[in-house]
Amino acid sequence: MKTFVEDTSIVRKIWGTTDITLFIFAGASAEFALNKEVDWLYFTGKLPGDPIGRLFSTVKYAQYILFKAEKEAIASIEKINVIHQHIETARGSKISNEGYQDVLYMLIYYSITAFELLQRTLTNEEKDDIVNAFSRIGHYMHIHDIPADYREWKKTYEHQLTCSLRNSDFTKDLFQQYKKHLGTFRYFLLLDIQRMLVSRQVNDLLRLGRPRIVQLMIPFYRMIRKCQWHKQLILMMVPSQFKAQVKAMDQNNTPGLPGITTV
Repeated sequence: MKTFVEDTSIVRKIWGTTDITLFIFAGASAEFALNKEVDWLYFTGKLPGDPIGRLFSTVKYAQYILFKAEKEAIASIEKINVIHQHIETARGSKISNEGYQDVLYMLIYYSITAFELLQRTLTNEEKDDIVNAFSRIGHYMHIHDIPADYREWKKTYEHQLTCSLRNSDFTKDLFQQYKKHLGTFRYFLLLDIQRMLVSRQVNDLLRLGRPRIVQLMIPFYRMIRKCQWHKQLILMMVPSQFKAQVKAMDQNNTPGLPGITTV
């Protein structure tokens, strides 16, 4: 059975590995808070009301698309399209093509940086593979003008970083929600992980500064990853109500979704 992403693709390794996937969303949560169209996520109130729950929900959708049979994956993307259309109708305006691009490009960028931080440097072919996989998702989401290879994507992404980001009241509120739902210690770890992953533009806008403790721990963490001891450490870093979702994230063949939810 043909899957949406080939079994040999580096994308499956990245998104089938729990800590890498969590680092992807740690980084993306910083950049996403700066996006000029983040107000769309406040329309339903679900993101600020439960930002950690929304993260795990998004992970589940992404894994479902990346690991399932092609027909099932495309059907899931089409359901997401319908949900977005309903939100646009309720609000009376459309999410821009650039807004969709921005989110897709974040997933590409942090897939690369998170994997390279925790594991190894990617080859140019592997980076092309990542861009291609998310370009296919973008195609079925009717997102236009998405580059098909890493070199072109990098140029486009760097341009959009200068045009699509701003530190707004939504940014400040979203980070306050992160802190509220994570607690002080986990929030400190989130910020430190973000310092290692985000681009210079994102760091400057958020005034994150230089990495602190986590950067010093990464070499040791890479060592214990080989022995699987890191899995218990990951569970300690996650609020208790989400431990079951974390345990399920290592499964490449994610079970069927109970129902697509909205942003």
